[in-house]
Amino acid sequence: MTTSPSRAVQALGQSIWYDNIQRSLLRSGAVARMIAEQGLAGLTSNPSIFEQAITGSRDYDEALAAARRAQPRATAQDLFYDLAIDDIRAAADLFAPLYRETDGRDGLVSLEVSPDLAYDAEATIAEAEALFRRVERPNLLIKVPATQPGLQAIETLIDRGINVNVTLLFSIARYESVVDAYMLGLEARLRRGQPLAGIRSVASFFVSRVDALIDRQLQSIIAQAIPELTARAQALLGQIAIANAKLAYQRFQNLFHSPRFGMLAEAGAHTQRLLWGSTSTKNPAYDDLHYVETLIGADTINTLPPATFVAFNDHGQAAATLDTHIDTALGQLTELEALGIDLGAATRQLESDGVDAFAKSYHNLLHAIEAKVRYQAQGTR
Repeated sequence: MTTSPSRAVQALGQSIWYDNIQRSLLRSGAVARMIAEQGLAGLTSNPSIFEQAITGSRDYDEALAAARRAQPRATAQDLFYDLAIDDIRAAADLFAPLYRETDGRDGLVSLEVSPDLAYDAEATIAEAEALFRRVERPNLLIKVPATQPGLQAIETLIDRGINVNVTLLFSIARYESVVDAYMLGLEARLRRGQPLAGIRSVASFFVSRVDALIDRQLQSIIAQAIPELTARAQALLGQIAIANAKLAYQRFQNLFHSPRFGMLAEAGAHTQRLLWGSTSTKNPAYDDLHYVETLIGADTINTLPPATFVAFNDHGQAAATLDTHIDTALGQLTELEALGIDLGAATRQLESDGVDAFAKSYHNLLHAIEAKVRYQAQGTR
C-alpha cells in the first residue's frame, strides 16, 4: 500500500493538520477516515471557517432551532458557541486516541477566542478560560492572536495550565516575543510548583498572506519599468513568505535549544511547535503546493485547508526542505530591504488586517445566526 504524503512527512518530523471544520465532515466519518487512512494529526478552526460552515450549509439548522427553544433569550454569540463547542468536542473525541498515542504531541483541536478581544488581554484570558472549561477536553488548544496585548494573555494562560495556539503570527520579531511569553508562563508555573508536562502550545506562523502583500509592492516596482530594478523585483516574487518562514524556523531551533528552555524541558516542558498557517496558494500562477513542499521540517505542523490537503495527498512530495537554502533566504530579505520594501511594516499591516478579517467573519456569522433565528421563529408562528 502506498504511503500518503501526509503520512510520509511524519517520518521527517512534521504533522499535517486540517484547517477546516464542519458538522457533516465529523458525522459522516470523513474526518475519521482522514485520520486512519492519511495520517491526519490535528484540526484547526477560526471565525472565517465557522462562518463558512454555519452559513454555507444547513448542517446546523436543526441544532440552532433546538438551542433557541432551550434558550429563548440566548444571544447570537451564545448560540454560536453552543454550535461551535459541540463540533469542537466531537472533533476532539475523534482525535483523542492519537492524542494519547503521541503523549499530546498531536491529536489537538483548536477553538479561537472572539476576535473582538484581540486588543484586550484580560477579556481574552477570561474568555479563553471559560471556553477551555466548557469544552472540557484535554486535547483542546485555545487560539489567541499574537497581538501585543495577546502576549500577556498567552503568558497568563500558559501559567494557568491552558493549552494555547498562538495565531496571526507574521514577523520573526513578534515570534520571538511569543516564545518568550510561552517560556515566561512555564517559568511562573514552575515557580509555583505546578507541573509542566501537560501543557501544549503551538505558534501559528502565517505564510502566503505575506507574499500576497509583498508581491503587490514588488509589482509596483516592476511597473516602473526601470531595467535595473525590474529583474531584481521579479526574482523576489513569491519568495519572501518562504524566506521569512525559513528564518523563523532558524530562530525556533535556537530558542528551543537554549539553556533557558533546557531547564524547562528538564522539568517536563514541551517544545512549542511551529505551525505553518495560510498555506493555500493565493496566486494561481504559483504551484498549488508552493507553501507546503518548501516548509517541511522537524518539530513543525502544516495546517492545510481542504483543497490543499487533497492536492498534497494527490501529488505532494515529502522531503526535508526547511533547513535548505538559508543563505538564499537571508539574501532575499536583504534584497527586499534594498528595494525599499519594509517587511516589518508589512507584517504589522498583516496582523491588523488579519484581526479585522476575522472580526468581520465573526460579525457576519452572528448576523447570519440572528437571521436564521428570526426565520425559524416566523416558521413556528
